[in-house]
Amino acid sequence: MPETSDTGSVPKALEKWRDAERVAAVARRGRLAAEAAAAAAGDAAAAAIATSEAARSSLSAASAAEASAAKTAESARYAAKVALVDLSDASADSDLAEADEAANKAMYQQALDRAEKRQRD
Repeated sequence: MPETSDTGSVPKALEKWRDAERVAAVARRGRLAAEAAAAAAGDAAAAAIATSEAARSSLSAASAAEASAAKTAESARYAAKVALVDLSDASADSDLAEADEAANKAMYQQALDRAEKRQRD
């Protein structure tokens, strides 16, 4: 605040004016720095909120992925069980077919043996 007393000389008044300009410039820079700090703090708060929301979404996605993986594993176990049953059925069918083939081969051999015996007799 300027002094109310009479400075008396132009050089003295100019000096006081220059001092006041310097103080005002420093105050302006301080105000600009404070505004920049406030804006940066606001940006940091917004970034923190965005990070929190992203983490929450990531957790949700990870939970969904885990549930999906569990369902896939269960489906794979079921498919493996079905494949084992199919293998068992196929093995049984193959065993029956081989037994039937062996029985028919034996019957053929017996018929052949009887035919050969009749030709000799």
